[in-house]
Amino acid sequence: DERYQFDRRDAPWITSTPAMDELWRQRVKNDYLSLKISGKTSDEITKTLSDRYRQIKRRVHQFTNQDVLTIFVNAYLASVDPHSRYLSPRARDNFKIRMSLSLEGIGAVLRSDSDYTRVLRVVPGGAADIAGDLKAGDRIIGVGQAEDEPMVDVIGWRLDDVVALIRGPKDTLVRLELIPTGKGPDANSKIIRITRDKIKLEEQAAKMSIIEIKRLEQPVRIGVIQIPTFYIDFEGRSRGDSDYRSTTRDTRKLIDELKFSNVDGLVIDLRGNGGGALTEAISLSGLFISSGPIIQIRDARGRIRPRKDPDKGIAYNGPLAVLVDRESASASEIFAGAMQDYRRGLIIGEPTFGKGTVQNLIDLDRYSEDDSPVGQLKITTAQFFRIDGNSTQHRGIVPDIVLPMTVDSETQGERGLNHALPWAKIAAAKFQHFSDASVVNELLSAKTAHEARLAIHPSLLFLRRNAAL
Repeated sequence: DERYQFDRRDAPWITSTPAMDELWRQRVKNDYLSLKISGKTSDEITKTLSDRYRQIKRRVHQFTNQDVLTIFVNAYLASVDPHSRYLSPRARDNFKIRMSLSLEGIGAVLRSDSDYTRVLRVVPGGAADIAGDLKAGDRIIGVGQAEDEPMVDVIGWRLDDVVALIRGPKDTLVRLELIPTGKGPDANSKIIRITRDKIKLEEQAAKMSIIEIKRLEQPVRIGVIQIPTFYIDFEGRSRGDSDYRSTTRDTRKLIDELKFSNVDGLVIDLRGNGGGALTEAISLSGLFISSGPIIQIRDARGRIRPRKDPDKGIAYNGPLAVLVDRESASASEIFAGAMQDYRRGLIIGEPTFGKGTVQNLIDLDRYSEDDSPVGQLKITTAQFFRIDGNSTQHRGIVPDIVLPMTVDSETQGERGLNHALPWAKIAAAKFQHFSDASVVNELLSAKTAHEARLAIHPSLLFLRRNAAL
């Protein structure tokens, strides 16, 4: 009669080999009994567990010194602050890709499939798509650089190591050895050649749509701009590129298109947007007000500095709504908070994540003794406050129109993280509310209508009853 402890987060560290062996014996016994209860035979159980443990062993042996360092440093940083972390050189490169929405490579989404690297899909318009030889489902078993470099066997490699081999500078050649989709492991392989190019990651870029509805029997056209993240190509901007991408630049173009289409109102959809560049949250907010402060930042010395709208113009002054949910965080909360404080737009959805801190990147390569890449530190250096003086930390943004939630908001977001800073408040900044009274009146009318709808709409009543359980 034994017990096996699945969750060992609060258990003491095992300090001897016999104790480790005993824990492993209990693990194997538990796994065996679980499969036995599910109806498998002894031979099936032996094969399943042998394959499972072989995969575990393979993954453990693939850990590098860099992996161990990353885990150790981030474990320490997490004990101080939930948003400070160490970025290895590879993680730093991936961070830059996410921020710029571009990379140099072949344009294919890959995933691990047992010992193989399988092509999940080919990015439309990318180098692989234009070459036409790489297909979804193909398995990559070898990677070679240029025409004369030897082919490297990548069977059993970690996915990120394979990706690092395939990526490379624009206009350089990479050779891939493939087992075509639908073929068995013993099938003849083939070699294809792809010239790398700059790949734009459009999935995370701002995009627009138009919804047509009827109001009092009259057609109403609502423009919707979905913003998955706050991105900016920092390197492109530093180089002075005229076409560098950013959330604000892309959104301004989409607004112009929607205005040309004569929309009657605009919705900015920030659901699931976990944040990004602080500068983009500020400049995006400036598209909807003429001038004034957007956010206040208090540094580690207690100094408070307002960050103002960098553009004195206004891109759109019509009816505005902002959609948020429990995953809308950081830069999303800056934008939503500014629109709410200026009474510029109606905030709709769930209370947001509640992240009110600012992180800066510290380049560690300059401290390298042998010029090898070291990575970056992302460190919390400041806290931001709304222009009304309230922090978004812990509390987030409470929408003007709160939709019923099916989960407990007190356990979501920043409120559920260890070592997070507490909520705070400072003096309000000087600012003036949005001057278009007709827009404000429309927003107040919409809020009143929602309160009435909550009491009678079957779907909303159902959600409210479930939330109360």
